[in-house]
Amino acid sequence: MASSFYSNSQHVDFDSVLAMDDQGMVFMFQALMASGLAGFLGCPAVIYEAALVDFFENASVREGVIISTVAGQLVEISEEWFAESFELPVDGLEDLSEIPKDVIFDSRSIVSLSGEPVSLSGRKNQMKIEFRLLCDIMAKAISVKAGSFNAITVEKFSLMAAVVCGVRMNWARILFSTLKKMVSPGSKQAKGFAVQISLLLENIPNLELGESSAFPASKILTDKTVHRFVSHNDKPDAEEATGALKPKVASKKRPPADVGAAVAKKKRTIKKKSVTSHSTLGMVTVAQEAMPLQMIEGSTAPTADTADQPAAVDAFPADRPAEEIENVERVDEQLTEEPSVEVTSIDDPETVIQQVLNQLDFVTKDPIIAKEDTAKTLFDKSF
Repeated sequence: MASSFYSNSQHVDFDSVLAMDDQGMVFMFQALMASGLAGFLGCPAVIYEAALVDFFENASVREGVIISTVAGQLVEISEEWFAESFELPVDGLEDLSEIPKDVIFDSRSIVSLSGEPVSLSGRKNQMKIEFRLLCDIMAKAISVKAGSFNAITVEKFSLMAAVVCGVRMNWARILFSTLKKMVSPGSKQAKGFAVQISLLLENIPNLELGESSAFPASKILTDKTVHRFVSHNDKPDAEEATGALKPKVASKKRPPADVGAAVAKKKRTIKKKSVTSHSTLGMVTVAQEAMPLQMIEGSTAPTADTADQPAAVDAFPADRPAEEIENVERVDEQLTEEPSVEVTSIDDPETVIQQVLNQLDFVTKDPIIAKEDTAKTLFDKSF
């Protein structure tokens, strides 16, 4: 469809924009007129869509002349006719790379919003609002580049610098070269110049162009459309251009509920079985209760007179049970039958008792008679 040839185009109604109250905008459009681009950007805005489709489908370049077939008729467009039709300058610099570097440097400060030179690899919001609009005109109506129009490129800025600083350019050669790229097979140049090509075809005698259509009013820069552009683009971008941080906008999303505050967390308790670990056990020494030994001191019997010797004590008191007496007598009988215990020394009574206990292997199993009594009896017999 032919609408794709002018979807990004910009056309200018100079009579309307020069009557604006915005001095910055008026200065920018005056610079465009002074550069010699007013006839190209402000020509009558008429579109012949069917003729445009034929022109681009059949166009080619031969010896520097654009040749095409429209409605079965041969059409030729030369650079001279192109320049004459739009009153374009034919003298001056023919290449954007020929623009002096000091002009580029001065332009970076002239168009800057913050006063600091704009970055040639940055975005157009670094520039004043009128130069943002000029950047769009250069990108959409002059160089006809597809893609993002917010980024600053060296080519677009060079076109701006030539207009702002009044550099004499051979606009006829530059614009015609762009048109030749549009019709060259394999070229990445976007197709444009829809209004300008329609005007050229209209001036060819006896060429049936079909019905014309008005160029979209939204793409024509007038007093109203420029004000609309300003209101849409002149936002507080100064902070972004100067590197300052913008205040963060509070999120309208509902904040998540504080679950921790609403529901108290229950602590999980784990019951552990009581386990005795060997590592926690310690060796405890238990002192056994020492049983005192009854020691009987030995006495030497008198050799002379025994008349004064006291009466013998009865070994079995009258109140001693008969059963206990029988057990003692039985032990006495066993002692008389077993070999006597050898006692090496009587100097240490405890040693003697220990020796006696070690040599005994017939200790009574009767629970009534204890080891201490047996040891006492043996001790008495030994002495």
